Parts: sequence; C-alpha cells; structure tokens
Amino acid sequence: MLDARYAFASLTMLLASALQAAVPAELAAALATFRQDPPAGWSYTQTIAADGRSTVERCDAARPEFARWTLVRKDGRAPAEAETRTYRETRTQRSRAGTAPRLAEQVDTTTARLVSQDDTRATYECRLKPADSGDRTAEHLLATIIIHRPTGSIERVVLASNGTFRPAIGVAITSLRTTLDSDPPSDGRPVLPRSVETRLRGAAFWFKSLDADMTITFTDYLRAAPPRSPGS
Repeated sequence: MLDARYAFASLTMLLASALQAAVPAELAAALATFRQDPPAGWSYTQTIAADGRSTVERCDAARPEFARWTLVRKDGRAPAEAETRTYRETRTQRSRAGTAPRLAEQVDTTTARLVSQDDTRATYECRLKPADSGDRTAEHLLATIIIHRPTGSIERVVLASNGTFRPAIGVAITSLRTTLDSDPPSDGRPVLPRSVETRLRGAAFWFKSLDADMTITFTDYLRAAPPRSPGS
C-alpha cells in the first residue's frame, strides 16, 4: 500500500511538472507584467463612448486617491454643475468599491496554443478560467493574445465567444467580443493601455435586445509626481 501511495504521489508531481513545463515561457512572462488599466503614477484622459453618448474624464495621479478624477466633457459639451456634482459622488463610490478581477489571472495557460509567430510577434490562444463561482461566461470565451517579442509585452488581447451561450435564465448571447490594445514600452514609458472595445449581441427572454457597443480610449499620458503627504 505504501509503494502504491508513493507511486501515485510521484505520478501527480510528474504530471504537475509536465503541465507547468507546457506553458510557453514568453506567454507566462508577458502575462506576469500585463495590466488592463493604466499604471500607477501616470495621469491620463479616459473617454467612454456607448449607446450614442460619451464621457471624457481626466485622472490626475498627482492628487489624492479620492480627488483624482475630473469630468471634462459630457456628450460632447461642458458638463452642467449638477452633472459634475453627481459625477464626483459616483466616482468616490467607485473608488471605494475596489478593482475588478485581473484578466491575466483568468487565462488558463495550460491550454495555450501557438497560432502564429515571427521575429516581432507571437500569437497564442487560451481558454479562460471563471473569475468566481458565479461566472457563467468565461467558459464560452477564447482569449487571443499577441505578444510584442522585442519588449516581451502584450500588445493585444481579444476575448471572443465561440457560439451562442446562455449565462442566465432567459438570456442568450449570440456574440461577445472584447479587444484590449496597449502600446509597448518605449522611451522610458511602461506599457500603456490604449483602448478597450466591446461588442455584445444578444437578447433577454427572446424579445428584449441586449445589443451594446462600448469603446474606452486612454490618451494624453503624463508621468505624475507622487501625491504629497499631509504636512509636507
């Protein structure tokens, strides 16, 4: 019995080692440094466009956490005073809510498949792991990851559904695609997110359309001085 247990433990260790070895080194390294939001210490302008409406806001990383965001424009015009007040209250609540799950942690690298490569770029496909126990979407998505080989950074991530799926009762998603683009590091600048585009097609209870398109762009990056501590 002892020999059988030892053999089983050894086999398990060998299997784990084989799975780990199967993960492409460049993919693992790129995911370790990948971020889907702008890095700390950088100010930027964020523009969100969806359903014919738009919001332009500025993040000033040199200011304290709960005072960094400013509403610049709303639907192509300067915001009204009431809109600015509501924006500040909403932004404060969003800051306290924390951050969303990291995409890099959802990528199942053991399923990685090299699709194409040259001296400049490598393209991999991977399945996704659920973000939490209630995630009914990840299993229906395929991640395509493009690595910029000279810098070892991720240039693009595409999350696309592979057919119609039903994440909830009465909900049918016929197509879901999200594309995240980033600029590789250069001239002392780190990897900086450039845009996020999402296209959703589906329906709820057969008649209510869930179709939606949203684009988020990040521009006007500036390295910011760290916020001053009280009394300094």
